[in-house]
Amino acid sequence: QVQLVESGGGLVQAGGSLRLSCAASGRTFSNYAMGWFRQAPGKEREGVACISSSDGATYPADSVKGRVTISRDYAKNMVYLQMNSLKPDDTGVYYCAVREGLAFPCWPSRYNYWGQGTQVAVSS
Repeated sequence: QVQLVESGGGLVQAGGSLRLSCAASGRTFSNYAMGWFRQAPGKEREGVACISSSDGATYPADSVKGRVTISRDYAKNMVYLQMNSLKPDDTGVYYCAVREGLAFPCWPSRYNYWGQGTQVAVSS
């Protein structure tokens, strides 16, 4: 059974940084794409960044490009999201998700397994 557990969320001032972590278990994830998604109050869930299973290619959303870095540790079955220069618009619940196959497009509908989420709040 796939289990994903996120951590690292919190309250931060605009311009600050956070690093989110996601621990995956229950499978061998070397063939799984991994991604971070977020959902702001009253809005649909959206992709933040995804990373491929094979070559480590990353696919950040335009809204966060240049401010976030997604990375993964294959040995530890971990995926990380380093977020810098945070803005109030980055506020939301951040979810880790995985899927077997290609990482791109980084759409929530393409990812099968989800964590419970971690809250990120950015104050102005």
